[in-house]
Amino acid sequence: MGFHTFDAERADALEDAERYRFCSREELLAAVDPAPDAVVADIGSGTGFYTDEIAPFVGHLYAVDVQSEMHEHYREKGAPDTVEFVTAEASSLPFDDDELDAAFSTMTYHEFAEDASLAELARVVRPGGRVVTLDWSSAGAGSDGPPMDERFGLGDAVGAFEDAGFTTVEARSRGETFVHICTR
Repeated sequence: MGFHTFDAERADALEDAERYRFCSREELLAAVDPAPDAVVADIGSGTGFYTDEIAPFVGHLYAVDVQSEMHEHYREKGAPDTVEFVTAEASSLPFDDDELDAAFSTMTYHEFAEDASLAELARVVRPGGRVVTLDWSSAGAGSDGPPMDERFGLGDAVGAFEDAGFTTVEARSRGETFVHICTR
């Protein structure tokens, strides 16, 4: 299964409100369940489309992306004061052990789904902390999102996170996507 990174030249497409049909603000907030003083990371934040939805409800939010061009786009559009930009791979996060209360990724798990990245999340998310993964499903029709050969199934994600030491709280498939919520 190949990994790809979203083309930064198409960053404007990430600001399309049609994306809410795959994950609404309310669904993401319910899944992350942030506390007002929480420290959270959006892994694969891109242009901050979903980062902006969580930022008002937390104390500090790291927008993590491998492409500095995505951060530039996000800065140009304007980021909330609680957001800090971090350019890093999911497999090499510049956070202290147990620093995060939660982490989430929306439509980017397929870009970093490897043992090293999940081990890194297990290192930086505190015990009892939550990780929310919403991504394109290999069981979907493929009409949206990445090519089918770059997608994972819900069972693949559940197994990978459990192998990394997480406990599944909720796991569901929905059309083109799946949602997996786990705790450390």
